[in-house]
Amino acid sequence: MSMPIRVEGLTKHFGSFEAVNDVTFTAAAGSITALLGPSGSGKSTVLRMIAGLETPTAGRIWMGDDELTIKSVQERAVGFVFQHYALFRHMNVAENVAFGLRVRKEAKESRDERVAELLELVQMTNFAKRYPDQLSGGQRQRVALARALSPRPQVLLLDEPFGALDAKVRQDLRRWLDELHRELGVTSLLVTHDQEEALELANQVVVMHEGRIEQAGSPAEVYDEPATAFVAGFVGSANVLHGHVEHGHVHLGTFRVPGADHLEEGAPAAAYVRPHDVRVSEEETGVRGTIERKATLGWLARLSVTLPGGETLVAHVPHDELGGAEEGDEIWVDLRSPKAFGLESGTTPSVDLDDTPVEDPALRP
Repeated sequence: MSMPIRVEGLTKHFGSFEAVNDVTFTAAAGSITALLGPSGSGKSTVLRMIAGLETPTAGRIWMGDDELTIKSVQERAVGFVFQHYALFRHMNVAENVAFGLRVRKEAKESRDERVAELLELVQMTNFAKRYPDQLSGGQRQRVALARALSPRPQVLLLDEPFGALDAKVRQDLRRWLDELHRELGVTSLLVTHDQEEALELANQVVVMHEGRIEQAGSPAEVYDEPATAFVAGFVGSANVLHGHVEHGHVHLGTFRVPGADHLEEGAPAAAYVRPHDVRVSEEETGVRGTIERKATLGWLARLSVTLPGGETLVAHVPHDELGGAEEGDEIWVDLRSPKAFGLESGTTPSVDLDDTPVEDPALRP
């Protein structure tokens, strides 16, 4: 039976360095919760504290009604899958999967039965006698997952499980893990810096930055309604237009964006606009822009458009909406659903506009 995981005010110091600061969230029973953030955001430290591999400086950890905060690793009913597999090289596949059951001194007959069941589940039955160095990276990760599942954990913790694999294998394993989770229903926490991985797999996404939670919500909430400038820039591709607040609007050179009533008059601000929310047409709406670059990617075009104020926007536009416009042509450009944020710190998170349109979650057919 799966159990929810709840962390309250979780904090971790390494000397004078604060790796995690006051992290609180609940991972619902039977769900996948993704801890998403850049390197150094504290997400793996949170996972290791839940596993019992690190001791919190402050805060509490619960599995259902059972507090885990000071319990040993062995007392926690969790399975852990690492990025680099951590398989025993001197043991074959079946022996690796059976390891946790042997430690628990489970009878050989039931142990063999459980190993056979898991190898079939992860589609590795025909590889039972092979050793880790005889397997591909994807196969090793399947074995690592089977080993983590063998003691029937109530919670499964996955720390960048696909980080060491190439893009095609990662994509295949994500799809397989999604199907496996639907079958098993074990509460899972997934640490990743891959936005697409989090948005595709998770029921809840917890976005972390510099040891704190920036936002927690469903993939749609985090993607469509970012709570902070960091989330808007980190989760998915986004154009960033800089300006200032004037009468409840953000003035961005060429554009004036509403929705800044909550920001101080005259304050520096930025609007974040997804490439698929840049509307392009031949009709006179918005402002005129010039297509500087055009890349064809299947049914979509990726445009780089220069505006009269000198700003450059990246737009993802279906070909049938482009009207045959080519590089050098002028088109009308408007913004849909821009998100305005104040820039009190004077800094802006890095924004990735290099994702191809077919990888954008909102543009998948």
